[in-house]
Amino acid sequence: MADPNDLESFWMPFTDNRFFKREPRLLARAEGMYYYKPDGSAILDGTSGLWCSNAGHCRSKIVDAIRRSAGELDFAPSFNLGHPKAFEFANRLAGLFPSSLNRVFFTNSGSEAVDSALKISLAYHRAAGRGTRTRFIGRQRAYHGTGFGGLSVGGIANNRRNFSQLPNIDHLSATLNIAKCAFTRGQPSWGAHLANELDGIVAFHGSENIAAVIVEPLAGSAGVLIPPIGYLESLRKITSKHGILLIFDEVITAFGRLGFASAAERFGVVPDIITLAKGITNASVPMGAVVAKQEIYDVILANADAGIELFHGYTYSGHPLAAAAGLATLELYEEEALFERAGSLESYWENAVHSLSAHSAVVDIRNLGLVAGIELAPRVGKPGSRAMEVFRRCFDDGLLTRVTGDIIALSPPLIVTKQQIHEIIDRLSLGLKQAA
Repeated sequence: MADPNDLESFWMPFTDNRFFKREPRLLARAEGMYYYKPDGSAILDGTSGLWCSNAGHCRSKIVDAIRRSAGELDFAPSFNLGHPKAFEFANRLAGLFPSSLNRVFFTNSGSEAVDSALKISLAYHRAAGRGTRTRFIGRQRAYHGTGFGGLSVGGIANNRRNFSQLPNIDHLSATLNIAKCAFTRGQPSWGAHLANELDGIVAFHGSENIAAVIVEPLAGSAGVLIPPIGYLESLRKITSKHGILLIFDEVITAFGRLGFASAAERFGVVPDIITLAKGITNASVPMGAVVAKQEIYDVILANADAGIELFHGYTYSGHPLAAAAGLATLELYEEEALFERAGSLESYWENAVHSLSAHSAVVDIRNLGLVAGIELAPRVGKPGSRAMEVFRRCFDDGLLTRVTGDIIALSPPLIVTKQQIHEIIDRLSLGLKQAA
């Protein structure tokens, strides 16, 4: 029998494996706003697990739905067959997004959703007789998962450095400028003009060669980069002018994180494609999705040869357990009005996180919805070490945070109370003092 205390075989993702296996930090169970260590001590979840457990942990409605599904239909192939819950869930999902986005393609993760969205974009242009449109435009400091497509349009250097990327990729500038916008509350007023870089890229390559622009409305994994006022609106205007698809990667921002079902709704900007994951099932079962405009779906089907129209898919697309979990998750969001709840807490959250600006190591704080990024001054010659020390100290003190470079990211479950917001800030403040 395998020893559960033997940590060697698991090659952990995005982890300093050598350090972790010397000083492991383990989670044994979860409930509501808390994780629990193997010794039973509680960890207040300040990051919704990994931006994903929006309704909190081990919610009985979702657990029961998964349990029932596992006993009724453990798996059903989605190639030339279907099961009712996948169709029901797709219809429910479509109802959350702008009405023109009503065709849902299921994946198993955000990375798969991004790669699928890129392939759908190519298929759409080819079907429409625009086969030269093969170039994609991403953005610096963007995270779009770890598939080769998402890696290529992404803009985080360490994620890209050791791997080949797809050809025909360009990047817009990142929108963050601390010198001009430090400690902005909500959307910064500076930076909308950066969208105009797209006009220059179009002039250089020709619009007839560009398939799509992909951006996170709010960039989470890169350190909470808030869109400048007017930036997304400008991107929509420019892409529409040139017949370029606009893809919103909403793996993090959808399902209440910004107080709405989607960032598209929050900002009043309708893209052509939205990618989803994480909160789609409250992270209880892995799942992702691409939600596309009906026009994209119709053009691909109308111009395909007889038979399969899109040669793409996954064994687990629309998996029965995931669909059951997703339906229960959407019901829970609605029953407890969690999107609206997040919106009602936004100003309270904003004031709380900006109280951390007094710490000497803090050089910027950014926030929107129930998200915040606290940027720390890096230690000379040791980039990232200060934030990682804060992360570890906070965990040992009973708080889960997220660290990316020298940035602490916070995104608590939408069920967080005002008292728990105070606890998050107090424990993080202590961690910042200890790592000063």
